[in-house]
Amino acid sequence: MEGFEVIERIKERNQNQGEFVTMAIRFLEPTCVKFTGTVDLKKGSMVSVDGSDVIFNGKPAGKVLKILSGDDVRVDTSYDIKYTGGYSLDGKTMYLDEHFPPLMEVEGNQVDSRKSIGLHHELPEKWLADEKYEYPYAHEVATGIEKKYVESLGVTWQGYCRVVDSNLRRVYSRTLEKSPPSLDLAPYLYCRDREALNEIRNSEDTSN
Repeated sequence: MEGFEVIERIKERNQNQGEFVTMAIRFLEPTCVKFTGTVDLKKGSMVSVDGSDVIFNGKPAGKVLKILSGDDVRVDTSYDIKYTGGYSLDGKTMYLDEHFPPLMEVEGNQVDSRKSIGLHHELPEKWLADEKYEYPYAHEVATGIEKKYVESLGVTWQGYCRVVDSNLRRVYSRTLEKSPPSLDLAPYLYCRDREALNEIRNSEDTSN
């Protein structure tokens, strides 16, 4: 079974309990575990989960606080999305711009952008943002997860990025016509992109 890779401790040592609070991600089937324990696990360490126990090097290393799964998350491609990808406020829906191709031909392989971008970038980015990581770090970690997933399909990251970038340019050149009303605006607020925020608010779909 695929293990969970430690991202980093999300809090400093708890002085009252002598414990660390840590998050780790399993990327092939997007799952995130948040756990507490006394073992100071470094970024990149691999752990497994057995019930409520977190295991490191065959020994107990912590207790699960919560597990977040992508099983009940859907990817919606029916809206215009500034920056191409995004997520709903409740994290149950990942958005991919309707003009971005759902399937891309990369080095002779077919890559589903709903999975590579929607579930392996936007979803972990949302998980981290909800855990109070700042947007640049959440985006950086999410990009690393997207890269691992893409490479697991047998294509290079460079080849994938070339195809993605060519499509991004076309999407970025468009003016938004229909934005989802539940879109999480945190990334745009962090970047202080007032132009994007105004464009999103002016194009919100109010039909529902």
